[in-house]
Amino acid sequence: MTLKNQNKILIFFPTYNAEKTLQEVLSALPSDILQLNYEILILDDCSHDETFNTALAYKEELNHLNINILRNPESQGYGGNQKIGLHYAIKNHFDILVVFPPDGKYSIEHIETLMDTFEGSNVDMLLGSRITSALGAVKNGMPVLRFLGVKVLTGFQNILLKTQFSDLHSSYRVYRVQAIATIPYQLNTNDYHFDTEIFIQFLLKKLCIKELPIPVSYNRETSSNKGVKYAWNVVLATFAPIFHKISLFYERKYDVVEGNSKYALKIGFLSSHQFAIDNVPPGSKVLDIGCGDSLVGQELRKKNCHVESIDVEDPKEVKTIKYFTKMDLNIPNPPIDIERFDYVLLLDVLEHLAEPEKFIYHLRVKANGKTPKFIISVPNIGFLMMRLQLLMGRFSYGVRGILDLGHRRLFTFKIIIRLLDQAGFKIIQHKGLPGPFPLAIGLNPLSKFLLMVNGFLIKILPKLFSYQFILISTPYPTPEALLNSTVQSSPDYKDE
Repeated sequence: MTLKNQNKILIFFPTYNAEKTLQEVLSALPSDILQLNYEILILDDCSHDETFNTALAYKEELNHLNINILRNPESQGYGGNQKIGLHYAIKNHFDILVVFPPDGKYSIEHIETLMDTFEGSNVDMLLGSRITSALGAVKNGMPVLRFLGVKVLTGFQNILLKTQFSDLHSSYRVYRVQAIATIPYQLNTNDYHFDTEIFIQFLLKKLCIKELPIPVSYNRETSSNKGVKYAWNVVLATFAPIFHKISLFYERKYDVVEGNSKYALKIGFLSSHQFAIDNVPPGSKVLDIGCGDSLVGQELRKKNCHVESIDVEDPKEVKTIKYFTKMDLNIPNPPIDIERFDYVLLLDVLEHLAEPEKFIYHLRVKANGKTPKFIISVPNIGFLMMRLQLLMGRFSYGVRGILDLGHRRLFTFKIIIRLLDQAGFKIIQHKGLPGPFPLAIGLNPLSKFLLMVNGFLIKILPKLFSYQFILISTPYPTPEALLNSTVQSSPDYKDE
């Protein structure tokens, strides 16, 4: 074993009804382990057999090993037991955590290989794969149905998560403890799909995940609560970060990405950004209000448009953005010059304002009788998924999407039409937009199919199936502007 002694290692045995296999596993611990700075933690989750007493007896027999045995006062479930072990590793300042289920299927002797692979690398999670070789697990006694189930589930997850792993359902794992401390594992399920959720958290955090083939033996296949229920939970857990990313649902456990909170550019598919880019003619004078990082503006500049931008925060590359003004749009009567522009963009802006009615009317006044075209997009609170959330008693805000934490106002189609009508705007065009599926799973055949289906449903019931509404409108002249025009065009008008 080449693993350096300075690494403090916790070998964690989460046990439940493991009386028959625990002794065998402990007896097989490699002798090289004595050279390491290690501790063995056996955590019994209220087993109904003699697991705890067996562990105590074996600790007496193996008094040369550094073993700590704990028992939960109440059963925490598979995931709950894992959380306690992970927290123990963090609290006691371990460097590496080896999670080994002592169920008789995994070989403890290969712990050396796993930890050697971990040493001197940037790996944060190492998965012990049972099926990297074709049908290797089946040859070792893995039931065919289980093998097929693992292959199908892992393949499904690889497609949705854009990964390439052979086995995402092995419980034999090695973690870098420092990495565990950066994710909210405490929020994960107490059920068996805890392993799926923590894997996704590592993936979203962009931590380094690798896998290594490990031999297994199913000569002692133990009973399990997994099966159809487990597979269903895995499917739901895998969809959850996708729905979270496009904010159909908010999952705090997957809110792990830090840094800039501004929106990504949505182009290459039907979206508010692409619609605006397509509908602004080349060479136009454009005012982008609430520009974020001015990503849409950069695309319009490629069309030789003159773009000026406004936002409450500086864009990432503010030095490279010409004609940027930092401004709080919630102040009374913000000094915005409208009449010089052909197009005014309000993409995902009105929902962030305390009083969008006053703001949009103010822009009409600032147009001073001119009629620039406004391209306005707002989220649809009447979207089907929002209605289903309410039916399920959920109304959870998140960092993105319809229930963005920064949203102060909510809109349906009728409400945004009414707002613009009362502010004195003429609606030229309006359109329902589908969910931004490519942002979650990439622009691929699956996301294109979802966009197509969503687009078809929008044509049938736009108020129900539109993720967003986008409108092109133009302001009517105010009475003041009309009066001035009338006076100036009158034959008897004299400029005093």
